[in-house]
Amino acid sequence: MRHSFKYIFISLFTLKIAAQADKETYLFSKDIEAKIQKDTLPWRYQMGATDYSISEYYTKALETWDKNGGTIKKISKEDSLYFNSFQKKNAKEYIINRSKDEKIIIINEAHHNNRHRVFTASLLQGLYDNGYRFFGLEALADSLINERKFPVMESGFYVKEPQMANLLKEALKIGFVLFEYEAASGKNGKEREIEEAENIAQLIRKNPNSKFLIHCGWDHVIEGTPTNKNWEKAMAGRLKEKTNIDPFTIDQVTYTEKGNPKFTNPYVLMANPKESVVLVNGNGKLFNGGETNDQTDCRIIHPITEYINGRPDWLTIDGQRKTHTVPKSKITQYPILALAYRKNEVEQNGVPADIIEITNKQTTADFILEKGMYKIILKDKNYKIIQEFDANVK
Repeated sequence: MRHSFKYIFISLFTLKIAAQADKETYLFSKDIEAKIQKDTLPWRYQMGATDYSISEYYTKALETWDKNGGTIKKISKEDSLYFNSFQKKNAKEYIINRSKDEKIIIINEAHHNNRHRVFTASLLQGLYDNGYRFFGLEALADSLINERKFPVMESGFYVKEPQMANLLKEALKIGFVLFEYEAASGKNGKEREIEEAENIAQLIRKNPNSKFLIHCGWDHVIEGTPTNKNWEKAMAGRLKEKTNIDPFTIDQVTYTEKGNPKFTNPYVLMANPKESVVLVNGNGKLFNGGETNDQTDCRIIHPITEYINGRPDWLTIDGQRKTHTVPKSKITQYPILALAYRKNEVEQNGVPADIIEITNKQTTADFILEKGMYKIILKDKNYKIIQEFDANVK
């Protein structure tokens, strides 16, 4: 009887922890894995990858996404010869210089890959200096953000992810006007592309002398023939029609590392860049996947990630952000989930600037943050707050 009671108690306690995890946005990796294993829906790996990305588990997000069914890409000898006729150029420098002669720039992301948001963030100051003032995001759903000057947990589903929130915060700090353009719910694919484009076009018509940056998901960046033929044209192609302005379209997704290296596009391995690059030939033509590919103007090739104490090196944005270690004296038990909030934002339901999981005394994991004051919150395995303290990142 005693053993039965003990079993029931443990079972109820486990259920209580699971219920608490369901209420939390930011989770321990073991709880995300448990959710995936429990889920029976066909898109469970897609949702699992998103959960990992929102809690800043970059590698696990990529690995989980690949379980959807990755494909091994092969290139022909002709493709290889064509590829080798191009030279690598620093992607950030090229885009910022090119932006001087453009009016609309559209850049995409994979929603589970936080690197793409960090790269877009690295462009912001240069684009602003070149006259860009409006920044539209598919992920944004917050009409008050320009007055508040920072995102909150209700600003959009993907905005809860710290690197997306950092992207918005940086844009606001620089001086961009943020705008949402997502279509109303209930639209089919074609209708969604049309409405998104019309929402952007309306703002362009009202501000004919302004320049616009658009950050979208996946194939919405395509101005040529979309992968989904039911769309007929994607948002970028529709916007081009509606405004008679040819946008500069940038694909970040195709040539980005995969969780399983065998699924990484061969062009990434052939280029083997040490920084994010675009490829340009002697005639100034950009490499976008093939001589007849009309989908986007260019494709960025991101390097394979290197890690600093378990964190992706690109999080530092070339030294713009600093590492900050949680003092061991503040950690009274393991594992902990550590969240860093910009000072005065957490009280207003702000989004953390970074999250790390520290599993034991041997774990090496640092926050990577902009300079400034932060409130650090430590949670135990049951998501109970066990420590709160301020930190000055210099």
